[in-house]
Parts: sequence; C-alpha cells; structure tokens
Amino acid sequence: MTTVSILGSGVMATALAFPLSDNGHDVRLVGTHLDRDIIDSIKKTGVHPGLDLEVPETVRAYHLEDAEAAFEGAEVVMSGVNSFGVRWAGEQLASLLEPGMHVISIAKGMEATDGGDLRILPDVLADEVPEELRERVSWSAIAGPSIAGEVAVRRDTCVVFTSRDAGVSAKMSGLFRTPYYRVWTSTDFVGVEVCAATKNCYALGVGFMEGILDGKGESEARYRNYDYGAAVFGQATRELGEYMELLGGEPETPYGLAGVGDMFVTSMGGRNVKVGRLVGSGLRFSEARGRMPGVTLEGAAAIEVIGGALPKLTQRGIVEPEDFPLMRYLHSIVAADAPLDMPWSTFFGGEPEVETG
Repeated sequence: MTTVSILGSGVMATALAFPLSDNGHDVRLVGTHLDRDIIDSIKKTGVHPGLDLEVPETVRAYHLEDAEAAFEGAEVVMSGVNSFGVRWAGEQLASLLEPGMHVISIAKGMEATDGGDLRILPDVLADEVPEELRERVSWSAIAGPSIAGEVAVRRDTCVVFTSRDAGVSAKMSGLFRTPYYRVWTSTDFVGVEVCAATKNCYALGVGFMEGILDGKGESEARYRNYDYGAAVFGQATRELGEYMELLGGEPETPYGLAGVGDMFVTSMGGRNVKVGRLVGSGLRFSEARGRMPGVTLEGAAAIEVIGGALPKLTQRGIVEPEDFPLMRYLHSIVAADAPLDMPWSTFFGGEPEVETG
C-alpha cells in the first residue's frame, strides 16, 4: 500500500482517487482554500458535489489547514489544482514535500516569458520549490484523453504518464493501473505536456461548428457542420506537430493518446467547446465568457498565453509569420474579441491559388 496525498479536490483530482483506492492505496484528499464546500460535503455525506458521486470510503478528506497532517508519511503527492493555481500549489508544496517524494501534476496549460519562450506547467510548479529540495523529489505528469466523471464511474480510459525519468513513470503508472484505467508511459515530458495544453485551445475552435448552426436557427438540422469541425481538427493536428519542432517534443507524440486522442475527447464537449459554441453562434468572446460566470476556461487562458507568445517568437525570428495560423486566429478571437471569420486559406500550408489564363 502506498500513501498518496492530493492537493486540490476538483473533479479530476478526486476522480483519480478512484483507481488508487481500487488498488488498495491510502488516499488523502486536501482541499484548497476554494474547496471548503467540497471537503465539507465529502466529510458529511461522502459525496463530491462536482462529480455527484460518492467517493471511495477509504479516501480521507482534509481542509487546507490540515495539509501538514495529510502529507505526513506520503510517498506520492499529486498537484490537483487547475492551471491558474499552479504557482500557488508550488508554494504550498515547498513546505509540505520531503526528499524522496514523487510529485505528479495534472494541470494543463503553459506559461510564457516576456520574450515569448513557452514553459510546461510541471516545470513552473517545480520552480516554487527550493532548488535543494526540488532536486531530491521526482516530477511527472498525467495526460491523455480522460474525462473525470468517466474515470470515476470506471469507464475504459487510456492515458499517458510522463516524466523525464522512465523509471519514475513506470512506478507511478503501476499505482494507478486497473482493468479500466489503462496507462502508457512516455519520457517525452515536454511533448506530452505541450499537447495537453494546446488541445484545450483547439477544442474551443472545434466548438464553433455547432454554434454556427445555432446562430442560423439550424440546431436540429439534418445536415450538420462536421466538415467545418474536421478541417479545424486537421489544422490543429498539424499545429500540434509544429509545436514539437518548436519546443523539442518527439515527432510521434501528437499522433497518439497525448495529442489527437486527448484533443478528440476534449472536442466532444466540456467548457472549452461550450464557449466556442457561443462564439460560433455570433457572440464575441467577451459576451460568451459573460454567459459562463464562475467557470474556469483553461483553453481560453492557454490561447492567451500561447497565442500571445507567437508574435514575440516571430519578431525574434524563431517562427515564421505564416506558422500556427489557427492558434494566431484563436488568439484574435479571445484576446481581441474579433468576430468569427475563419482564415481557411492560411491552413495546411496555404490554399493553392487558382491559375488563370
């Protein structure tokens, strides 16, 4: 039995307690300062209000002020906060980690320097931990197509555990692997995490396809808008591959679970698709966001970071102006409130011009 302490009690962090519990591990779920109602609900009723499911009886819930007790003796630590809380989580872990612990990150997103250099979130998380301690714990992450509720009700799920150390990934995956939660491993830490961040951005764009029908009053139309969505998905896949060249990921990573697999399931629904659908219906992004109060839009946040970095990288000569046209366009939608007018001719290397004469 392994003791696993989880910082953050959102739906995904809590869902991951299910395979751990099924494997007989000791799971301690620590709520953040924003999770008090969640922890109170679990303590009183055993039900996670976001999942609307009872958590396994062996999972113990703790408020943040009890984090020190919850982390005592833990061998594995999971950072279960979303991308907006990664630096805060790192600050908390700085006082909770002990040498020899294994840290797993589940937040998806990226950070950019003032010059546009992009960084994966596990590295950002580690930055907040003193260097001497940082080097005495291991760092890994979970990615791939995984919807929290499906994991919690034990639907077949295939994911990727990634670390720069193959032995760490193998050890961590063994804790979670069950007949329904199947795990592959990868040492392409950067590539897997870049795919995990960018797929949220592109899923927002896929959401446009249904919104366009909504805007035309054709929500129930016999003929759908799948051609539109497929073209967006295809260009997004192309750009996933280009990020590998830019940031040093392995060329094959975008074409497996961590890339197109994860982008597919994210494009099937959820917050990113919903806000994209609202934009597709004719709203500007600011209006669409206003209709989703209190909802964390990690895809939009990642678009602002990644799309905002591209002009800086272009100015430095690192990427060409014609590179990443879909991400650049999504950035104009999110950051500049531009109207929907997909730049199709810039996709797939540029649409061939019609020859005349």
